Amino acid sequence: MSGGVGPTYNDIALPKEEEHHATGETSTAARFFSFQQLNILAVILVLSASGLVTIEDFLFTILALIYFFFLSKLIFPPHKNPNRDAPLTSPTNKIFRLYVASAGIVGLLIPICYIFQGFLEDDKRGVSAAAPHVFLLASQVFMEGIAATCGFSAPTRILVPVVYNARRILTLVEWIMNEFSREAPEYGKRTV
Repeated sequence: MSGGVGPTYNDIALPKEEEHHATGETSTAARFFSFQQLNILAVILVLSASGLVTIEDFLFTILALIYFFFLSKLIFPPHKNPNRDAPLTSPTNKIFRLYVASAGIVGLLIPICYIFQGFLEDDKRGVSAAAPHVFLLASQVFMEGIAATCGFSAPTRILVPVVYNARRILTLVEWIMNEFSREAPEYGKRTV
């Protein structure tokens, strides 16, 4: 080692520095589809194939995918320094992790359980009302994963949930209207 403050170009590096460089290389070599993205893609495909999703929602998802790729390449190209945008949606950001966990539980898990209950109780009307919401939220999660994997810039990554939430509000309103417009069975009588 030299007598300077830290290691120089050809000096022996400290063990912490070697570990830091080794972990930095593995994190940049990300896979295109993670396990979570493949699960979400399976939910999207099952809902699409079952006919529970309207053609408008399906086309919205396809066109949004094309639109976000267009935005990320032409309008908001990624910075040369990808770490500049990292604090906003970094996995180490506790608030962002809390948002992702709560959105996953409230937005995906509970409606998927509602759909399974509808299948068990033969509630086709409830299932068809809840499926577009689950489809759009699953598409949003999938698109957010693509945006993070492909290195979209911060404005594009932030616009993904804004656009999908705006569209999903319409399906939530339809779902609520569908639930409250049902006729309640008379007390003591079962519906078959």
